[in-house]
Amino acid sequence: MENPGHFKVRINSLIPGKPTTFNLYLKLNNQNVLYLRAGDRLDGEKIKVLTTKDSGSHFWVNEAERKMYKGYVHDQMVSTDLNVREKSVVLRESTISLVEEMFENPDVNQALENSRPVIKEFVNFMQGEPEAMGHLISLSGHDFYTFNHSLDVSVYSLGLAEAMGFTKTDLEEMGVGALFHDIGKRHVSLDILCKKGPLSDVEWAQMQKHPQYGLMILNEYPNSSDAVKATCFEHHENFLGNGYPQQLQGQEIHPFARIVAITDTYDALTTQRSYNVPMTPTDAVTMMKDKLAGKYDPEMLKALYSVLFKLKAA
Repeated sequence: MENPGHFKVRINSLIPGKPTTFNLYLKLNNQNVLYLRAGDRLDGEKIKVLTTKDSGSHFWVNEAERKMYKGYVHDQMVSTDLNVREKSVVLRESTISLVEEMFENPDVNQALENSRPVIKEFVNFMQGEPEAMGHLISLSGHDFYTFNHSLDVSVYSLGLAEAMGFTKTDLEEMGVGALFHDIGKRHVSLDILCKKGPLSDVEWAQMQKHPQYGLMILNEYPNSSDAVKATCFEHHENFLGNGYPQQLQGQEIHPFARIVAITDTYDALTTQRSYNVPMTPTDAVTMMKDKLAGKYDPEMLKALYSVLFKLKAA
């Protein structure tokens, strides 16, 4: 839903009792109504009630105050008043609207550029707080939307890459690649993307083209690295060599794409969609190990258990 000159925010990204540094608007009948003045605050009960009614498109901030909103979020992330769980909520809730904005942005170059500080914030939080990853994973969405799915896959991928000992630089690049792994779905019909139930053979053939579409899109923009392109193009390859679109096998597949192949499947198995009942995290990982193991890098699949352990701890 468009609202020129404003950007969406989730009400759950606000901290109870914390004065805002920006004006908050409520969109009613295509009109922006001032809901909360800069310097005012909401109590916890009010935020809880509003959260149950917030679809993600109700509350907006003027574009001119984006810097103030970002500063507000950053202050919460470095605050000693919030625990790790509360910071995880702020980071995820403030990010999900931004990710949706990225996916709606026709300028992919700008979207890629905007994604880098977002991923850096996740990496810094994850490395600064040992419990952060478990909490971030536990907050993953229960409904499947492209931007929710992309953010969740990015979070899972960061956790798995960290468990594999990747450097901070690699983690930041991995996060961007995971975030944009499905960018090619921009060129797949919405009827196919939103279909309730299994796809026909013709629809499935169209869906399988999204890695090529993604590579075509990313090739047009200088801000996309070879690693990000490989993550997008190769995340449906598998170790057995019967994936798509190139039938690569084993170590031929880029390590970032091998990670996303695992986390993409994990998210699909644990997420509610119109045609399936989501599995528990433990059941999903067990199924991947017992029935799908040959498709994935065995060392990475083994490392997924350490990510699952962090989720249980949270």
